[in-house]
Amino acid sequence: MAQETKYTEDNIRSLDWKEHIRMRPGMYIGKLGDGSSPDDGIYILIKEVLDNSIDEYVMGAGKTIEISVKETSVTIRDYGRGIPLGKVVDVVSKMNTGGKYDSKAFKKSVGLNGVGTKAVNALSSFFKVQSVRDNKTTFAEFERGNLTNTPEIEESSLRKGTKVTFTPDTEIFTKYKFRSEYIIKMIKNYVYLNTGLTIIFNGEKYFSENGLKDLLDENIADESKLFSTIHLMEEDIELALTYSKAQYSEEYHSFVNGQHTTQGGTHQNAYREAVVKTIRDFFGKNYDASDVRKSIVTAISIKVMEPVFESQTKTKLGSTEMGGGLPTVRTFINDFVKRRLDNYLHRNPPVADKIQKKIIQAEKERKELSGIRKLARDRAKKASLHNKKLRDCRVHLGDMKKDNRLDTTLFITEGDSASGSITKSRNVNTQAVFSLKGKPLNSYGLSKKIVYENEEFNLLQSALNIEDGIENLRYNNIVIATDADVDGMHIRLLLITFFLQFFPELIKNGHLYILETPLFRVRDKKDTFYCYSEQERRDAIRKLRGKPEITRFKGLGEISPDEFVHFIGKDIRLDPVMLDKETPISEMLSFYMGKNTPDRQKFIIENLKVEQDLVEEDI
Repeated sequence: MAQETKYTEDNIRSLDWKEHIRMRPGMYIGKLGDGSSPDDGIYILIKEVLDNSIDEYVMGAGKTIEISVKETSVTIRDYGRGIPLGKVVDVVSKMNTGGKYDSKAFKKSVGLNGVGTKAVNALSSFFKVQSVRDNKTTFAEFERGNLTNTPEIEESSLRKGTKVTFTPDTEIFTKYKFRSEYIIKMIKNYVYLNTGLTIIFNGEKYFSENGLKDLLDENIADESKLFSTIHLMEEDIELALTYSKAQYSEEYHSFVNGQHTTQGGTHQNAYREAVVKTIRDFFGKNYDASDVRKSIVTAISIKVMEPVFESQTKTKLGSTEMGGGLPTVRTFINDFVKRRLDNYLHRNPPVADKIQKKIIQAEKERKELSGIRKLARDRAKKASLHNKKLRDCRVHLGDMKKDNRLDTTLFITEGDSASGSITKSRNVNTQAVFSLKGKPLNSYGLSKKIVYENEEFNLLQSALNIEDGIENLRYNNIVIATDADVDGMHIRLLLITFFLQFFPELIKNGHLYILETPLFRVRDKKDTFYCYSEQERRDAIRKLRGKPEITRFKGLGEISPDEFVHFIGKDIRLDPVMLDKETPISEMLSFYMGKNTPDRQKFIIENLKVEQDLVEEDI
């Protein structure tokens, strides 16, 4: 019989503000990560500080924000009103303290809970905030939320505003690295949503004249558009819309009060409904909603009084009301889209004609695929029941809260031995494994029909739950885990081709990664080093000093589950797959999988670590 645990007054304790943030950081910044994913905590820290500077601009104070990121240190300087000097310490170290509670000072603010900068402070090994206003200045310095220095207020000739410098704490964020690509994407979203604002990042200026139109034009090449971007806006709402000639699924960029709601919410749902209803009414035909929305690429931004988000990271809107005497979010968006988009289509018959032809083509393809899709779904269900391909995680088996979705990962691997090693060493709570059988089909130039007819693609699509778009994507991180040899690189390219061809928004939204695994193990009787490059191998040999045992891992299957746990746990190394905006997807697909075999072979050899190391070693 289990011994009863004592529960007395001694078991009750109160945490101060910084202790709670440091003990439960996920409540405040989502997942921690190492910087390889755009939703990792180190970027949320930047966003929380930057949101305050954006709010200053929205309130008409300060047209320029400067951001500097040098290795592990971040500095953000705005030229807004500056924090009231007597409250500089309080606003970054006392919970439920801030100007956002006064709706007169911040009418449609991003940060409403007075938590953001406190979380940054508590989770930083060094944090400094300086305010300048009324020709005076003061600052406060902290270490892990503990105040270490705050001088008296003194005279200053500096321009008014606020400057924050912080270094994320390595006790919380281990081995992290800032990736400029993710920071730049965040910055671009801010300037798209705040025309007239200039953000300078490490000396480079970012500015937008055309708002969400610029966002869409940045994300889809002109040659891939069905027609030039439609751009409509009024007070508190803006949208941009086109259709893609190349991609099959829907792509949405949604924002509330300048916050990128990556998981959508009430506004995005209302917008999707409004577009379908408006287009149906315009043509006087009850088109299937999926046919209307197929291949749509669009962005919407609304401003709401005191928005309610479903988490502190503000990635999904929960509000149903606009506030300020306006109707509900759903009614407000529907009225705007009905009026403005309908008017646009009446005034631009060639665009309306292209949309209708696109819908009719989508309807034809859907009907042609309907029988195949039903058979494919049945096969996928049967395969899942027999657990042939997918070893799922507890988040999706109902044993854990769906709130853990940000931490979920699906490893796509090839071969029984590699699949077995990952399956045995994974975190069963959040990590799942999908096992490929041989090399995937080259899907370049093929139609969506092949996704259902090919068993591997059909089951992979089913495992990810992306048949109808990525809104209900079951895993936040999709990781290609293949051997570091020519065959492994080829499988990577085939899988990337599949995603580029049919689900490019997975890559655009930062969900696809390559798993980096060690090439060498260097050890003696006391120490073991896993090395990911020839240089790391040489460094390890020098550290051990004696004659160590050196093992080259030729395949994932050679790495035992006991060792594999080191490479997919907290020290996991992921290389994100990113799209080069300068190169259209069609050109990328043509290069990787078209009839250019010599060029592709050269690319594989030049980008293959194992081959490079072999050459270096032979020399």
